[in-house]
Amino acid sequence: MPDGPLIVQSDRTVLLEVAHPAADAARHALAVFAELERAPEHVHTYRITRLGLWNARAAGHTAAEINATLTEYSKFAVPASVSAEIDETIGRYGKLVIERDDEGTLLLRSTDAAVLTQVMRAKKVAPLLIERRDDGSQVIEPWARGQLKQELIKLGWPADDLAGFTPGTPHQIDLDERDWHLRDYQQQAVDHFAEHGSGVVMLPCGAGKTLVGAGAMAAVKTNTLILVTNTVSARQWRDELLKRTSLTEDEIGEYSGLVKEVKPVTIATYQILTSKRKGSYAHLELLDALDWGLVVYDEVHLLPAPVFKLTADLQARRRLGLTATLVREDGRESDVFSLIGPKRFDAPWKEIEAQGYISPAECFEVRVDLPFEERMEYAAAGDDERYRLAATAPAKLDATRRLIEQHKGERILVIGQYLDQLEALSQELGAPSITGATPVPERERLFQAFRDGEEKILVVSKVANFSIDLPEASVAIQVSGSFGSRQEEAQRLGRLLRPKQSGLTASFYTLVARDTVDQDFAQNRQRFLAEQGYSYSILDAEVPAA
Repeated sequence: MPDGPLIVQSDRTVLLEVAHPAADAARHALAVFAELERAPEHVHTYRITRLGLWNARAAGHTAAEINATLTEYSKFAVPASVSAEIDETIGRYGKLVIERDDEGTLLLRSTDAAVLTQVMRAKKVAPLLIERRDDGSQVIEPWARGQLKQELIKLGWPADDLAGFTPGTPHQIDLDERDWHLRDYQQQAVDHFAEHGSGVVMLPCGAGKTLVGAGAMAAVKTNTLILVTNTVSARQWRDELLKRTSLTEDEIGEYSGLVKEVKPVTIATYQILTSKRKGSYAHLELLDALDWGLVVYDEVHLLPAPVFKLTADLQARRRLGLTATLVREDGRESDVFSLIGPKRFDAPWKEIEAQGYISPAECFEVRVDLPFEERMEYAAAGDDERYRLAATAPAKLDATRRLIEQHKGERILVIGQYLDQLEALSQELGAPSITGATPVPERERLFQAFRDGEEKILVVSKVANFSIDLPEASVAIQVSGSFGSRQEEAQRLGRLLRPKQSGLTASFYTLVARDTVDQDFAQNRQRFLAEQGYSYSILDAEVPAA
């Protein structure tokens, strides 16, 4: 495209001119293989990374397609060095293959003997290999399948794992589609997963990731372990499975801090799996309690670090990761790629919105000013204290009250990070609050009252970030967050994206203290939403939104 919206630079950064007529189409095409790094108002900066290219390759995209995308949308000629780097990087995927021989022995093979020789001599790879066979393949330690994949990707040679999976104990699971059916993109996600047996499906919040999980379970029909973020999420998974599949209550168990049931389909929390007693993990026996044929990781971008080690030992079982974003604040995206599997399916948020499956949303950043006394306190504070002072600025209470008045009658979530701030908001607004200290039965009661319209406003902590189904929420007011977490921004907007009977467009407000680290962190959080095609309008707290 002459005069396109992209400028591709030799350092593998890509600049996107936001106001260009083709910007949305270019953004969607870029999201397949590039990561958004900065998203100021007029020009967004993307970076083409190795992991992004390998995820694209695993999802079926070729180097030729990726280079064609850059050429089509670029304003100037794409640097030859970038095209060559894309070809070379994509070509590395699949040069190494993990498979089994007829006796079931794990083998590492390569079409390039030099590559195989190079990796087998690496200090951390050599101990994972037992012997070299006459055909050049390397026998792998039976326990080392996951660890080997981690080490190979660090060396820049991601292995294509074709060693197959244990079938697990068969268990009949069918979808009950009498009054519903999988949407086209959900069925595609199930099909892509079933073809490969491991990997990550990316869908926006509200687009039915749980239904994709149910579809995968019905496809493989085996005992299934489902790992979720918290107990409320576990209950929602159970309710959806009872509603959408042939499973009965006797077939679904909950394994959490409250209940310890092991059944053909068991739903466990990450917290219980990572809890320790006398220095060792107390519930690891759950991983071998039944012959699981499928492990589902809900919100895989939040997978706690200890679970990676446990997952390295589960490589013979099918693994499905579900998430709205592969972004991890700890930088361990390559471990998701290695141990859960690469991205198998990705549906852009805006495409699903255009089909009417998730609600349209408008995003606003509302800037409040700190009074002179608070600015002086902020200026004198240490680095650790400055964000708390800015994030909990009292001026945010007045701004919240005005926004609620503006959206009177709608169902509103006020979301924050600091408990004292949330308590003050709850009291001032006369609205119930839900935090980590709220007992699960009380949380479920309040969430249901909100769904039923008995409660119009809920003040919630980060416990509402994850897997909470509140379809009629049309307004979220974010008063404080986890510093610059892009994960959290995606999760919080996701609370508003379920289709609404009211037909209202969702409104997502972030309250920010002007000229503070609060504003800096907000810019980082917004990167993920900008990548999905959402733009932010900047508002002054003293001026009502349109």
